[in-house]
Amino acid sequence: RLARLSRSVSFSACHRLHSKSLSDEENLKLFGKCNNPNGHGHNYKARLLISLLFSLQIDPVSGMVINLTDLKQYMQEAIMEPLDHKNLDKDVPYFAEVVSTTENVAVFIWENLKKLLPMGTLYKVKVYETDQNIVVYKGEETISE
Repeated sequence: RLARLSRSVSFSACHRLHSKSLSDEENLKLFGKCNNPNGHGHNYKARLLISLLFSLQIDPVSGMVINLTDLKQYMQEAIMEPLDHKNLDKDVPYFAEVVSTTENVAVFIWENLKKLLPMGTLYKVKVYETDQNIVVYKGEETISE
């Protein structure tokens, strides 16, 4: 029997949408009020879907796909510790050179979790910036025409 497991965490962080590749005027035009020099905050929610395609089976002894205690610790280390109650642009080295959009937050979470989870088990990361703004990231994918 195959299963996919989902787990969510919520974290609060602030950021400023600003690209070093653009002038101040271009940043303001592109990002609007999200380019506020003092930043702005969100209560993010990250939902992970854990799955090893074709072979992640429910363990017949434990009855689990992955130990939830382990998963909780992985999420603490990969998401909560580096992001919760942080200024993404100033406190998280990754965002020193990468614009802290929700798309890039999803990539950051993916890359951090991939280092901790058993190989091939992370299926997708879904980050809710707001109820209306949601990003889904499934690792490096190409768009076929």
